[in-house]
Amino acid sequence: MFLEFIGEQWMLVAALTVCIGLLVRHESAKGGPSLSPQQLVGLINREQAVVVDLRDSKDFDSGHIVDALNIPFAKLSHRMAELDAYKQKPVVVVCKMGQHAGSAGKQLVQAGFENVSRLSGGMMEWQNSQLPLVSK
Repeated sequence: MFLEFIGEQWMLVAALTVCIGLLVRHESAKGGPSLSPQQLVGLINREQAVVVDLRDSKDFDSGHIVDALNIPFAKLSHRMAELDAYKQKPVVVVCKMGQHAGSAGKQLVQAGFENVSRLSGGMMEWQNSQLPLVSK
């Protein structure tokens, strides 16, 4: 039945798919532009970007980007004041695979942060690029 509908209404299904894709893209853009790990390294070196790691403390302690601040995603709204000193600096949000970074970036933009970005692919992409980690 469902496949029959798709076959008969393929243009409608294609239009819906395009609309959903555009909506997802638009919503993720609100959380700031996406950076590759190499772009993040450049931003840290050139502009002393602040990295906010959204993973829980166990994951953070097992390996994180040098000088990253650990504010778990679930606690971000309650701990936003800790980041007030960085409102004019570039802030890059990082999570495990990129799934929470867009939402966190959106929260920061709404709170008045001027230059928010997110690490594309999260810490998984950072590790795949074989970039250094600090562990406790």
